[in-house]
Amino acid sequence: MKQPTSDTERASTRLQSSRLAVEIAAPGSVYRGGRFDWNGFVTQVTLDGAHTFCVPESYTPGRGTGGIGMCNEFTHEALIGYAEAKVGETFPKLGIGLLKRQDEGGFNIFRPQEIATLYPVSVENSADQARFVVEPLDCRGYAVREEKILRVQDNQLFITYEMENTGARPVLVNEYVHNFIGIDRHPVGPDYVLSFPYPVQLDAATRFMEPDVLKVEGHTISFHRTPTRDFYCRPQGATQTGQPQWELRHLPGGVGMREFDDFAPKSVAVWGVGHVISAEIFIEIQLLPGEKKTWSRRFEFFD
Repeated sequence: MKQPTSDTERASTRLQSSRLAVEIAAPGSVYRGGRFDWNGFVTQVTLDGAHTFCVPESYTPGRGTGGIGMCNEFTHEALIGYAEAKVGETFPKLGIGLLKRQDEGGFNIFRPQEIATLYPVSVENSADQARFVVEPLDCRGYAVREEKILRVQDNQLFITYEMENTGARPVLVNEYVHNFIGIDRHPVGPDYVLSFPYPVQLDAATRFMEPDVLKVEGHTISFHRTPTRDFYCRPQGATQTGQPQWELRHLPGGVGMREFDDFAPKSVAVWGVGHVISAEIFIEIQLLPGEKKTWSRRFEFFD
């Protein structure tokens, strides 16, 4: 493994294929929050030395939750260990460590979190692959070992996960990649189209923050104009398929990206604002003590 020789090298890993350059922040160097996985935190993808895809959640300092590019989160409506933790006690946030419960209310991703103990992490890098191994810390019977491998080949980024329940209690959690995408930093608007392998129907959780922004037709979501406020929707009907679960294309140049998964999605969400579109594919993970689960995502970048 190459030893870092400068602050820049210590802060990131650069994976390189014949067509892709992928920048991965070292754990804790760019993001130190209590929401997203610190490991395998992709801050930029560059295709053919010409086209970029990753943008920050917000360009305004202090606004948002600190997401950048292709960062994932382990989450669930009932966050493991949170309900039983008393105020001041710890609960596990996978991909980060043990967090302290702040009050009697529910877990709020938009509030700063106090991290009591970080999970021990080891990192192995090569020219085209980075491997992150997160060792478990027991918290009232909850303990999970995680392995995450990112690999590039040609115009594709592969992300492979393995989770093992090393604790005494069952674990139920969702995982997704937020995908903060702005192709070549073009603003969101009529030049973008987001496609799915099924006719798009939106559920009751859809929130149109402004009228006449989203345009839903057949298998696609597009935009009448650039939104000035957040939008959020949840397309229904996702199943396991050999097709991309979503494809985002900037029409004038034909530049885009798409995601392939080896699992049946639990749910799908789309979030965005004027500079970013995020298509999110959720997987549900249920592990009894001693059980393991592996899954993978493949992202293809094209022009």
